[in-house]
Amino acid sequence: MALSSTAQNVGTRDLRANLAHYLRAASNGHTIFVTLDGLPVAQLSPITQLAGETSLEALIASGLVLAPSNEDREMSTAKFELPAGLSSDRALREIRGR
Repeated sequence: MALSSTAQNVGTRDLRANLAHYLRAASNGHTIFVTLDGLPVAQLSPITQLAGETSLEALIASGLVLAPSNEDREMSTAKFELPAGLSSDRALREIRGR
């Protein structure tokens, strides 16, 4: 239950059992990622941080995101016209030509 870094993963059972501890840790500047079945689903962080302000570097350091392997790669900007009312999986199949 010790917080050794500024970011930590905690399961829901441990969070329920030690909520006050994790709330104090968040108020002291730590970021706690709450996991459900091993997957991150929520974040406790100091109120001074605005939502969505978590940096890519913090996410990489916490292990939630992998660092990009090729930062020089250009992203595709292709536009696709699809009929309205398609489900997302059907739209992806149309785009991918499958």
